[in-house]
Order: sequence, then C-alpha cells, then structure tokens
Amino acid sequence: MKRFKIGMALVFAVCFFGISFGQTQPSKAQATTGIKTALEKGLTSSINTLSAKDGFLGNAAVKILMPPEAQKVEKTLRSMGLGSVCDQFISSMNHAAESAVKEATPVFVNALSKMTINDAYDILLSGQQDAATTFFKSSTSASLSEKFSPIVNAALGENSVNVYWNQLTTAYNKIPFSTSKLNTDLNAYVTQKAIDGLFIKVAEEELKIRSNFGGARSSSILKSVFGWADKQK
Repeated sequence: MKRFKIGMALVFAVCFFGISFGQTQPSKAQATTGIKTALEKGLTSSINTLSAKDGFLGNAAVKILMPPEAQKVEKTLRSMGLGSVCDQFISSMNHAAESAVKEATPVFVNALSKMTINDAYDILLSGQQDAATTFFKSSTSASLSEKFSPIVNAALGENSVNVYWNQLTTAYNKIPFSTSKLNTDLNAYVTQKAIDGLFIKVAEEELKIRSNFGGARSSSILKSVFGWADKQK
C-alpha cells in the first residue's frame, strides 16, 4: 500500500509539473546537441544514399536531367533513334554527382561546429519544416560549390561525360535544320545539381525527424528535444 501511495504521488507530480519525458524544456546545450544530432543523422543518411551506385540516377527527386537549353536537342535526337546517346550522357552526369557528394562531409562538419545556441533554438522552434536544411544551405552552399567543382570536373572526365556530350552535340549539329549550338558549362551545371540534390535529401531526412516518421527520433536526445518542441506548437 505504501509503495502504491508513493507511486501515485510520483505520477501526480509528473502530471502537475509537466515533467514527463519529452515535455520539459531542454537546456540550451541540450537543444544544440539535439539539433546537431538531427543534422548529423540527416546528413549521414543523405550522403550515404546519394553517393551509392545510382544514388542520383535511380531517384526521380534528384536525378540530373538534360540541361534546359539541351532538352530540345534531346527531344530531336530521341525522335531520330539516337536516344542511347542521350541516356549515356544523362547517366554519366549522375555518376559524376555521386562521386562529388562523397566529399560533402567535411564541409558540413565545419558548419556544424560553427552553429550557435541561438541558431539551434531558432531551428528547433521554427514552424518551417526544413529550417535546419535552410540554415545549412545558407552556411555551406558556397563552400560546397568550391569543394564539389574540382571533384565534379574530375568525375566528368572519369565518367566520360564530355565524350558523351560531344557525341550528342555532334549528332545534333549534323542535323540539317539545327541552327543553334550548345555552350553549356557542364561542370557548373552538374555541381549545382549535385548540391541541389543533396539538400533535397537532407530536407527529407529533417522532415522525418520532425514528424517522427518511422520512429526517426531514434536517440533519447532526439526524442527529448523534438518531443518538447512538438508541445510548443
């Protein structure tokens, strides 16, 4: 009976003072740790997914398509039975992006180290479902572009992108009625698309944690910090 009374008293205290797990306000240090943990989780998953074989090519949300100015060319070539040239070029661009994404980790680690307590609180309590991703975009895009560009350039060579591009443009330029030539900066195009694809995946992972989709809050700090944040909405 005595144990029952003590147990009931504890339950009453928890309910009255709102100190149940996931409801108490986390300290600023906990909030910062929670946000950084969420970001690390999302970044690791995103990089691993996109850097795998066909990580870009096999995912419609991030697949790199023909540059906009070349889509008319693609349509023309496919109508003439030269679709394989287009497919080889598209595949090679996506494989180049997969190679570049592997090198994103140090850029993100540096950005995480510079995140302030105020940054973490703002992200945690933001009504914006991709607030953390937006923070990363603003703080890493320039560095990612600088880091990715030479890697993409090398990967374009390794994956024969320029070879396929030359085949594509040569085939198009031989068509009697073709009037305009293509001057796409492939390195800049693929670099930006690789960065865009990475942030699309990071945003997806952030949303999973914010909504706890499939039990995405897999650690106690994520459950505690985001559980409390849920109660503030």
